[in-house]
Amino acid sequence: MKFKPANSIQDLQYFGEFGGVNPSISDSSTYTFLSAKTMFDTFEGNADGCYLYSRHSSPSNLYLGEALAAMEDTETATVTASGMGAITPVLLQLCAAGEHIVSSRTIYGGTYAFLKNFAPRLGIETSFVDITKLETVEAAITSKTRVLYCESVSNPLLEVADIKGLANLAKKHNLKLVVDNTFSPLSISPAKLGADVVIHSLTKFINGSSDTVGGVVCGSQELIDQLRNVNDGAAMLLGSTMDSLRSASVLKNLRTLHIRMQQHSDNAMYLANQFENDGLKTVYPGLTSHPSHELFKSMMNDKYGFGGMMTIDVGSLEKANELMELMQERNLGYLAVSLGFYKTLFSAPGSSTSSEIPEEEQMEMGLSDGLIRFSIGLDADIERTYNMMKDCMIELNILESTLV
Repeated sequence: MKFKPANSIQDLQYFGEFGGVNPSISDSSTYTFLSAKTMFDTFEGNADGCYLYSRHSSPSNLYLGEALAAMEDTETATVTASGMGAITPVLLQLCAAGEHIVSSRTIYGGTYAFLKNFAPRLGIETSFVDITKLETVEAAITSKTRVLYCESVSNPLLEVADIKGLANLAKKHNLKLVVDNTFSPLSISPAKLGADVVIHSLTKFINGSSDTVGGVVCGSQELIDQLRNVNDGAAMLLGSTMDSLRSASVLKNLRTLHIRMQQHSDNAMYLANQFENDGLKTVYPGLTSHPSHELFKSMMNDKYGFGGMMTIDVGSLEKANELMELMQERNLGYLAVSLGFYKTLFSAPGSSTSSEIPEEEQMEMGLSDGLIRFSIGLDADIERTYNMMKDCMIELNILESTLV
C-alpha cells in the first residue's frame, strides 16, 4: 500500500487519563519512581515507559514525536524548543572536531550562520555547494565528511533537492543525509526517498498558527537515543527542550495539517500561474518553468501539491519594500518573517531571513535585492486576493517595469 502520511497521523489513537479524546498534558518537570533501582535504570536508558526529567523526555513530547515520526515514516522522533534546536544538536551529534559537512548553499540563514560561523569554533568545517548538481556535491566529499545537509525545498530560492540521488551518494560514501523538510510537510516524504534524518521547524506549517516555536528530529531509534543520552547526547545536554503545553498545542494543530497544506498549495499554484502570466519573474515548483518541476513531481505525495512558498522578483529592494508595505496596508498579508500562517506573510529575504549570507554569496546563488518570499495563506477567495495584489503592483508600476 502506498504510504499516506496524513493517514499515519490519523491512525494514531491517544486517550487522556480520564478518557479524554486528547491525551492528558503532563505538566511536570520531574517524575517520581517506585524504587531507586528504576531511577538508576532510567538514567542508564534501560527502563521503557519511565520518565526521568522533562529535558530528557515527557509524555506530551513523546505523543507529538510519535505523531511526527508516523508522518515522516521514521522509527521515532524527538521534539525540541525550536527548529534551530533540532538542527544544531543533530549536526553536533553526527560530527566531531576535525570532521566535515557538505551543505546546500541555499538554506535558511540561521542554519547557514551556524555552519559558517559557529561550527568552525568546534572544529567542524562545511563546504557549501549547488545541491541541484550531484556531481558537484560528490566532488566536495572528503575522507572527513560525515553529513550531507539540504532542504527539500530551499529557503528562499525554492531549489529542489534530488533526495534519492543524494541518498545514493550518502550511502556510497557512508554518510548521513539530513534533510530539512520545513517547506514541504506531507508534500515530500524524505525518509521514504532515502534520507536518514528529517528535520522540521514546527513553528511553520506544521503548527500553522504562528503562536509557538518548536522543532523536531525524525530518525532511527538509535539516533534519537543518542541525542537523548544523559552522558553525551546533544539534545539532552544542550537543553533545547519543548514545553509540554506547547507540545500538546502543536499536536492538536497537526491533525488539520493535511487540509491546510492542500489549501496553501492550491492558493500558491493559482497565484504563481497568474503572476507568471502577468510577466512577473515568478518561482514556484508547481510551474513547468521551474527547473526542478519534474523532479518535485517525481517525489511528491500528489494530494498535497507543491507547497505554499513562492517568490517573485520586482527588480529592487526599494520596489519590494513599497509593494510589501502597500499589501500590508490593504490587508493582503503581513510584512513578517516566518511562514505557514493562515494569513499570507511576505519578506525580502536578502535583507531579513537570509541576511546572514554575505552579499557576494547572495549574488552568486541568485538571491537578488528585489526578491520577495511569499508564504501563501489560506484565503477562501484567492481570485479576489490576486486582483487586489495586482492592483497594488499596477499602482506601483511594478508589472510594467518587470515584464520579461
